[in-house]
Amino acid sequence: MSEQKTNNSRRQLLKNIGLSVAAGAVVAGTVTTVQASTTETDKKDPKTKKGYHETQHIRDYYNTL
Repeated sequence: MSEQKTNNSRRQLLKNIGLSVAAGAVVAGTVTTVQASTTETDKKDPKTKKGYHETQHIRDYYNTL
């Protein structure tokens, strides 16, 4: 039997790909969290009215029924 040569550059490439995927997942999770927190702050705007609002668009829809 002959000795098997290990290809260190190929192993390093596979390690780097794995690390890149993991880093991408962390960044994607962070971006989603940031977007979710900004939409929650928009809901807390005191000028926003709560509840049902009958607008012209809704009246037009009711007229088609």
